[in-house]
Amino acid sequence: MRYFIRFSYFGKAYHGWQNQPNAITVQEVLENAMSTLLRNKIEVVGAGRTDAGVHAKEMFAHFDFDLIPNREELAYRLNAFLPDDISIQKIIPVTSDAHARFDAIERSYEYWVVQEKSPFYSDFAHFVKQPLNIEAMNRAASFLLEHSDFESFSKSNTDVKTFNCDISLAGWKKEEDKLIFTISADRFLRNMVRAVVGTLLDVGTAKMKPEEINSIITSKNRGEAGVSVPAKGLYLTKVSYPKNIFNE
Repeated sequence: MRYFIRFSYFGKAYHGWQNQPNAITVQEVLENAMSTLLRNKIEVVGAGRTDAGVHAKEMFAHFDFDLIPNREELAYRLNAFLPDDISIQKIIPVTSDAHARFDAIERSYEYWVVQEKSPFYSDFAHFVKQPLNIEAMNRAASFLLEHSDFESFSKSNTDVKTFNCDISLAGWKKEEDKLIFTISADRFLRNMVRAVVGTLLDVGTAKMKPEEINSIITSKNRGEAGVSVPAKGLYLTKVSYPKNIFNE
């Protein structure tokens, strides 16, 4: 049988999601915990890759195993076994061909910015001292919805078949003591959100005009866009799937 796991993690201690030979990753820790508790070698396939230091409020992965009679108990045991920075919310039966990565129809991210130095946000958000023009940043963000090819915001030498992404939402809002950028799309390129945020912050600090984001995108040149902001402010917040793949 195939199952989806819905879980979250704080990424500071990990070199991203995907297994790597010489660095600890979320996938490795989760697979080891599940293999120990289920007494079988378990391999999990994630909804996507997050870079080193990036967090996930909601992440999905799938795995195959025999019938699990009490999924709530397994989730409880996994949470007791896993470190405090990884949390299992639910284990869900799905159709036999359901795929955590390829069946995802939309993903959403948040990026957190704070403008006052705070020890409580040092690992959670990016500190920007300069005043920011939120109206200008939102105008620049609105242009993202008019384009489809985002090679300018992709990590250089990324091996992908297409740089096209369908962005459905992009904008900034003030929430208490932080600025939050939210972006949703059917897919994202490597390093894309962090490069987009870095470019929008250049707009916010008046280093460029909002309309210049159009020429950056059409240039298809990563060197034209802003620098990538630190990973610690980035959160994967939602992964959406068709309802018909769930068996509950």
